[in-house]
Amino acid sequence: MATSGLLITAAKRLRDAVAELRFATPVTHVYNPLIYAWRAHEMYLRRYGNGRKRVLFLGMNPGPFGMAQTGVPFGQIAAVRDWLGIQARIDRSPDEHPKRPVLGFDCARNEISGQRLWGLFAKRFGAAEEFFEEHMVMNYCPLAFCEKSGRNRTPDKLPPNERTALFAACDKHLRDIVRILEPEWLIGVGDFAGKRAREGIADPPPRVGQILHPSPACPASNNDWAGIATAQLRNLGVWK
Repeated sequence: MATSGLLITAAKRLRDAVAELRFATPVTHVYNPLIYAWRAHEMYLRRYGNGRKRVLFLGMNPGPFGMAQTGVPFGQIAAVRDWLGIQARIDRSPDEHPKRPVLGFDCARNEISGQRLWGLFAKRFGAAEEFFEEHMVMNYCPLAFCEKSGRNRTPDKLPPNERTALFAACDKHLRDIVRILEPEWLIGVGDFAGKRAREGIADPPPRVGQILHPSPACPASNNDWAGIATAQLRNLGVWK
């Protein structure tokens, strides 16, 4: 089976495993875009998940205006539609907060993290196909969590018992995709993903590195994030 097919099978296993989990307050709504946005996610894996990848970038989990809307990691709508060339019908999440509706490609909000990440890759590589020749972008956790107020809650803020069950499924998927793609480098995008990359890897492991997260919630990212991330990748030896 092609690597893209293996990635799709692994994503289905992850999708079904995390769908069985339950989360208590302050989490009130859980989004699983591997279910309601599966068409776009499968399209992403099938189009760009072919062959061994030298570098695997690992994000944390879906952003409310990114992958939660488009089914693609760091899925800022313009980048997914115009640079990746992916657009598909997105269903509604069955567990949807009224302040965080799933509007798919009609969502008017902008995912800054995705704009910065895909924007860097587009500027450096030109065509998406050139980037994906040696690179892939995946998320560690496929779920997005929302509190009663509509506030996003990240996986690291879940209570220990919930984290244990969730991380077990996500670690298994991470090991699966590393085995499938055989990357030389596993690059965590931000502290959380960097830690999970270091702790959850198969044998023999790829080299693990980390870059600054592009979120505007990180003050250091708001002053030339692309330049900082590029320098970090060059210092690691990932990029020349």
